[in-house]
Amino acid sequence: MAGILYIVPTPVGNLEDMTFRAIKVLKEADLILAEDTRTSSVLLHRYEIHGKLQSHHKFNEHQTAEMIKDRILSGLNVALISDAGTPGISDPGFLLARTCAAEGIEVQTLPGATACIPAIVSSGLPCDRFCFEGFLPVKKGRQTMLTELAAETRTMIFYESPYRLVKTLEQFAEFFGEDRECSVAREISKLHEEHRRGTLKEVAAWYREHEPKGEIVIVVAGAPSKGKSKKDRKEETED
Repeated sequence: MAGILYIVPTPVGNLEDMTFRAIKVLKEADLILAEDTRTSSVLLHRYEIHGKLQSHHKFNEHQTAEMIKDRILSGLNVALISDAGTPGISDPGFLLARTCAAEGIEVQTLPGATACIPAIVSSGLPCDRFCFEGFLPVKKGRQTMLTELAAETRTMIFYESPYRLVKTLEQFAEFFGEDRECSVAREISKLHEEHRRGTLKEVAAWYREHEPKGEIVIVVAGAPSKGKSKKDRKEETED
């Protein structure tokens, strides 16, 4: 009888964000796949999880996915974790989940931590409809994507490196308009969590004067719907 692939979210900051079920699954798994075994060892030690740990990251996932699939088919229960958050969301995990699902293997994803949801809910921007864009291309295709997103009416969520934050905000201002509202969430669920809100112009100016550090999530308001003013959209949100 085939085993199960468990996709297990891990805390994006505070280690106490781990769920009871996640701990149970990791303790009972025959094999735990980790993006970085050194990082994951800290979490596993905290919760006295002593399961077998194996590396599974973006540089080896194409080589290991088939092997892991075969081990699950042989009856092993395998749990996949990333350094932080939910595997598959801008982290390794998609390829293994797709490989197992295509083989008819049961894939169970536990609900849990991910940085994008706290960021949009805390932003004060509409979160009834949104699109997640993750990390934008650094070079090739970046301007094409920004041009397309300029007309996106849903709230947009992006991940970004602190080293590229100011440049990205300036590009957003160029393509979306400097008065477009945004929120930058930094170090979610960590000691120095910060949310900086304002227009793209204002927030970019702030971070030019205050060097950003840590994990970054940018939330940007969508473009005004045709025929609707900014005031109309605000009243709809309040309703």
